[in-house]
Amino acid sequence: MKRTILLMAVCLCFIGNASAQWVVSDPGNLAQGIINTTKQIVQTSTTAKNTLDGFMEAQKIFQQGKVYYDALKAVHDVVKGGIKVKKSIELVAEISEIYVRNYQNMLADPNYTPDELTAISAGYAKLLSESADVLQDLKNVVNVTGMSLTDAERLAVINNAYKSLLNYRNLVNYYTRKNISVSYLRAKKKNDTDRVLALYGSADERYWEHINRYAYVISSGGF
Repeated sequence: MKRTILLMAVCLCFIGNASAQWVVSDPGNLAQGIINTTKQIVQTSTTAKNTLDGFMEAQKIFQQGKVYYDALKAVHDVVKGGIKVKKSIELVAEISEIYVRNYQNMLADPNYTPDELTAISAGYAKLLSESADVLQDLKNVVNVTGMSLTDAERLAVINNAYKSLLNYRNLVNYYTRKNISVSYLRAKKKNDTDRVLALYGSADERYWEHINRYAYVISSGGF
């Protein structure tokens, strides 16, 4: 198993020559593993009849796919552009983790209705699916046999993909905080905010500043 993980980690490394040509040692394994995991999570989240059962299966898939995330952490970038590829893959892994960690808490939150939980899951699934699509496009570009591009063109595509995935990660964080703010606002009306604070963990002060701001906007008729 250790040897397998090591081989998977090596797959992401890039080796360049003096003329800056892209020579790639099959970097797609880790990316494809994370893409497949993300797509399976999306599939389960959107097709399961029972929200809780669907999430439990999605959580199981996420845990099984963590071998790719853990292997990715051991990869060191050796040429320009490589770090953006690694960070892009990490962003998709992070998006999946944000969903799994927070939605698990939302399922235990009495301030949501079953229909709202279903809608929240669908929103996460959409963002996950779109981020996985961006990563798939990036994987195709990094693979020198996939498309005929110059080094400069490849680097431009990698930079754009990274910016896009960074935006998706930020959207998922925003989406999470917005949904938690709904629960927080409802708990505030019931004088039960301590339960929400305890449920979603002792996040840093700035995190809860965002929650309070979103709750205020919602109560004022925003969003």
